[in-house]
Amino acid sequence: MPLPERIGFIGTGAITDAMVRGLLAEPAAIPQVVVSQRSADISARLASDFPQVHVSPDNQAIVDGCDTVVLAIRPQVAEGVIRPLQFREGQKIISVIAATDRPKLLDWIGTEVRLTQAIPLPFVARRKGVTAVFPADAGTAAIFDVLGNAVECETKAEYDLLAAASALMATYFGILHRTTEWLAENGLPEDKGRAYLAPLFAGLSEAALHAGTDVDFFEMSREFATKGGLNEQVFRDFDERGGTEALTRALSSVFERITNR
Repeated sequence: MPLPERIGFIGTGAITDAMVRGLLAEPAAIPQVVVSQRSADISARLASDFPQVHVSPDNQAIVDGCDTVVLAIRPQVAEGVIRPLQFREGQKIISVIAATDRPKLLDWIGTEVRLTQAIPLPFVARRKGVTAVFPADAGTAAIFDVLGNAVECETKAEYDLLAAASALMATYFGILHRTTEWLAENGLPEDKGRAYLAPLFAGLSEAALHAGTDVDFFEMSREFATKGGLNEQVFRDFDERGGTEALTRALSSVFERITNR
């Protein structure tokens, strides 16, 4: 699927910054990008770093000048920004606005556009991100495949489930932080703990990626847990002391928050 010649971004926060940097990293995937002036610091930095970036003070000019428009506005102000804009029928719109469902977005847009939603993460800046896309759309997937890879969701339920799973990121770093603290409390300097744990967990992620979809994560857990060994002991203690139950309860809670908004 060919990529668009020009992409416009309404809203210039951290996710826009990450997406633009990923799209324009050498070799650049897009010939031209237009970003809104807000926030001024981020838009000016992007224009300084990439000659392909044009900063526009007028959101309507971005809509008029781009066949593909990314809505990257904070949910608290999204309605006020979107409603005054005049979109074209059939125009491709990608929303990365958090906690805002499709019917609400279409009501604000007020035109029969081709709307997809996506959940890009900051890693797209390094073309390492995985992005959930709904509904399945080859053009949107092609953009996010450049930025890592896209997972196209056939249903809203699939999309919401992946949104809930993405809420584990802070927990991941929290585990690293608490483990580093524990190591320090027991005499290992913090810098050595970080130097060991970050590549350890990165290696585990690489193992999961290379295993493909044919290998169950539980089977991988058993592979890394020698019978009677230390890994088996930690996982058993974690599970028996409520760790697994707490994890699934937290996921269910955030999923309920997503689906009942």
